[in-house]
Amino acid sequence: QQVVSWQSFPSPPPAPAPAASSVSKEVDMDAQEVPTEEVKEDDDSPPPAGNGGKTDRYVWTQTLQLLEVSVAVPPGTKSREVTVEFDSEKMKVGLKGKPLIINGQLHARIKPDDSMWTLVDNKTIQITLEKYDQMRWWTCVMKGDPEIDTKKIVPENSKLTDLDSDTRSTVEKMMFDQRQKAMGLPTSDQLKQAELLEKFKAAHPELDFSKAKINWGGAGGGMGNFGM
Repeated sequence: QQVVSWQSFPSPPPAPAPAASSVSKEVDMDAQEVPTEEVKEDDDSPPPAGNGGKTDRYVWTQTLQLLEVSVAVPPGTKSREVTVEFDSEKMKVGLKGKPLIINGQLHARIKPDDSMWTLVDNKTIQITLEKYDQMRWWTCVMKGDPEIDTKKIVPENSKLTDLDSDTRSTVEKMMFDQRQKAMGLPTSDQLKQAELLEKFKAAHPELDFSKAKINWGGAGGGMGNFGM
């Protein structure tokens, strides 16, 4: 009698491995396609208006020599309520007794002795900063604030139609004042102050203004003083 052992039968061949690699490759390829579309961005944005920018606290423009910073404050604000401090590298702007509107490090150095501020129409703090390096465009006013692309800056930028009416008026005024200062002419605020003085003189003919020394105001802002 022949005894048959299970060990005499050959063991079955190993089952083929599942073809999961091809599936994983397809998934990986799909995953690699996603970032290629996100990286592609068009750079057709217009040049910055006034060669500057706008934040939630101020609007600014610039030339190679000067920066103009406009800070909105509540209507009816008095110049004595305004506090503006700057040195060659830092600036603080605000209203007395309230949190500062601007406080920090300037993007680059300025000439504090040649810089000034004034209160316009009792609702806007207008700050003029003269750059120390007058061969370089600034990407922002304060470090940490949104930056502009200085490569898009053009000497004569007229893209003001993209701004709302209030911002456009502010930028146009800043650009006018920059041109006036560059030519050694009075700014819009000084022209307005001169007009007010003429009205005051007309209303008070009994006063003699022939020897009056007119001070149109400087870093102290406001209307300025005149002495007899």
